[in-house]
Amino acid sequence: MSISSPRLNRRSILMGAAALPLASLLAAPARAGAEMMGVGATRFNRMKLGAFEVTTLLVGTRTVEGPQNIFGMNVSEEAFASASASANIPTDKAQFFFTPTVVNTGSELVLFDTGLNPEGITAALEAAGYSADQIDTVVITHMHGDHIGGVAGENGVTFANARHVTGAVEFDAWSKTDGNKAFEAKIRPNAERFDMIDDGASVASGITAMGAFGHTPGHMTYRIESEGQQLHLCADFANHYVWSLAYPDWEVKFDMDKAAAAATRRKMLDMMAADKVPFVGYHMPWPAVGYVETKGDGYHYVPASYQLML
Repeated sequence: MSISSPRLNRRSILMGAAALPLASLLAAPARAGAEMMGVGATRFNRMKLGAFEVTTLLVGTRTVEGPQNIFGMNVSEEAFASASASANIPTDKAQFFFTPTVVNTGSELVLFDTGLNPEGITAALEAAGYSADQIDTVVITHMHGDHIGGVAGENGVTFANARHVTGAVEFDAWSKTDGNKAFEAKIRPNAERFDMIDDGASVASGITAMGAFGHTPGHMTYRIESEGQQLHLCADFANHYVWSLAYPDWEVKFDMDKAAAAATRRKMLDMMAADKVPFVGYHMPWPAVGYVETKGDGYHYVPASYQLML
């Protein structure tokens, strides 16, 4: 007498599994939870502009409490709160970004601004594949500490092989005062290294200085142009993508001449919106590259997507 094997089908398998004790189904060992890593970002973002390469460098970011102590100083708390809510950003804190830029023209490596300290700028450069001794030209847009902090440190100048360039109006204004500690520590001792330029000067082939006074007495921006494509390095003409662009007449604590700074903002925003030219803003949300559109009486910031990858 032969004994035939029982036939297995989908229903019998499922019924058998259902009969198993719950403990046996949960017998697999639990894995430890992954470690919380904290908020993070890349250190560099490289783009193409004609025959040039443009690399933004994130040298620092920090959360700042009470942003209306900085932005919208001439408007009510209610107006500030309403504008912030419309943009889905909080009113009690803001995130600041610090973004120098490297332009590789193919024959020169030009660094715009140096961040807060030598360690930060050299680390960001190295993350992007560069070294401090490769920099041919250091351009300082203006003399606030978060732009000149990396010029020099305990070991002397950070970019020993580079010529240094800054606006004559800016340098002269700060050289006549003693209230800028960063200027006294970083710039005045190294003044002989700097070439002074004026509005319209050429820093390198395809790189032109543009006066944008107001934020500081001689604040400069730069037009980058290669093979018919343009990009503006705008430094601190606007310090926030909403509170400065959507409301260009709002007063900003760090603007030394607030009326002139507002006029400069409108002039530059009008130009970039009309020409559809992208820009790098030193304090714009990382990776700090975007476009400008007109919107009502103000402007709207549109982050770049893949336009500068093509």
